[in-house]
Amino acid sequence: MNIQIIPQILSGSINGIASKSFAHRALICAALAKDESKIKINASSEDIDATVDCLQSLGAIIEKNGDVYSVTPIKSPLQNAEINCRESGSTLRFLLPVICALGTETVISACGRLPERPLSPLKEELLKNGVKISDAFPLEVSGKIGCGEYSIRGNVSSQFITGLLLALCYISGESKINLIPPVESRPYIDITLSVLRQFGAEIKEENNVFYIKGGLLTGQDFTVEADWSNAAFWLCSGVEVQNLNPDSAQGDKAILDVLTEMGATVTQTANGFAADVSALHGCRVDASQIPDAVPVIAAVAATAKGETVIYNAQRLRLKESDRIETTAAMLRSLGAEIKTTADGLIISGKQSLSGGTTESFGDHRIAMAAAVAAQKCTGAVTIANADAVSKSYPAFFEDYNSLGGKAYVL
Repeated sequence: MNIQIIPQILSGSINGIASKSFAHRALICAALAKDESKIKINASSEDIDATVDCLQSLGAIIEKNGDVYSVTPIKSPLQNAEINCRESGSTLRFLLPVICALGTETVISACGRLPERPLSPLKEELLKNGVKISDAFPLEVSGKIGCGEYSIRGNVSSQFITGLLLALCYISGESKINLIPPVESRPYIDITLSVLRQFGAEIKEENNVFYIKGGLLTGQDFTVEADWSNAAFWLCSGVEVQNLNPDSAQGDKAILDVLTEMGATVTQTANGFAADVSALHGCRVDASQIPDAVPVIAAVAATAKGETVIYNAQRLRLKESDRIETTAAMLRSLGAEIKTTADGLIISGKQSLSGGTTESFGDHRIAMAAAVAAQKCTGAVTIANADAVSKSYPAFFEDYNSLGGKAYVL
């Protein structure tokens, strides 16, 4: 699907959609619990659907009625299971340790760039604890891990730590995870701890060690909170986003701090948050804890006054695309002045961009960032393969138009 956007400044208010970070974790906890759960998710996506399908292939029963998912947990894991994680890194990295905890022989498939994204050092830690995992996709997994002591570096992917926490909270007995510093994307680990504890897990943390008492997960009624990562695209467009949790563990709520640093006036409204982004200026942005926000920050920086430097974003090179390069390529194609560095971007702001044709590179966040940048273009913008937004926000362009945008399918 190609989308053409006629530049138009957005305005108004919109409800935040469910956080897929919380949704993945809640669904997996529900599938591993001792009794039934009901998970309320007000908007699904391809990634969430991938996790639902995989859990069902492993033996969970999941029924959807409106925005409520009724989850009957895995009582007896299905043997010789086959699951397809599609392009969802969270699904793959969360479920690989869980499958090893269930002890079911499983074949894991993946699509797009996902088979190229790293599984080390998680894979090696699982192998060390008694399972077998093939070297190439589709992954063939057999054997079973038990409770015990595990170690994992914290600067490759927080998803590895989440996967181990989920698996070890399922296994009866006491375990510990040695988290080797430095730790990046720590807020995503905090989300995992928050969800697990709501499902009854007992986890203590001292000096970079997690002490886990497993086998305690119980079914819950759980409402998935609104997503700050997707809300960032609207907040950077000057749109009010409702139902955001100001006390959320989500790291991307730091978009409010970034916008404030760039000169925006941020307001907490009766129902949510809004920002006046009419007179932004450049700043320095440490992206180590907020990597998913980089494309949209770069998009608004392209028409902010002065220079913006984004650094500590090297892990973006391992996402659905190399987001350092694809963010730069997308914005350059619309007329921005932007340079890449080893760990980030340097953007020289202009009063406006020219517009033109750009690519999503199959990456949902690049497509949505292009739509944000399009508002400050003097000419029309065409986004090729814009349906990439379905990975996290299938209704993005419908919502874009509801806020005064002019986006048309070509």
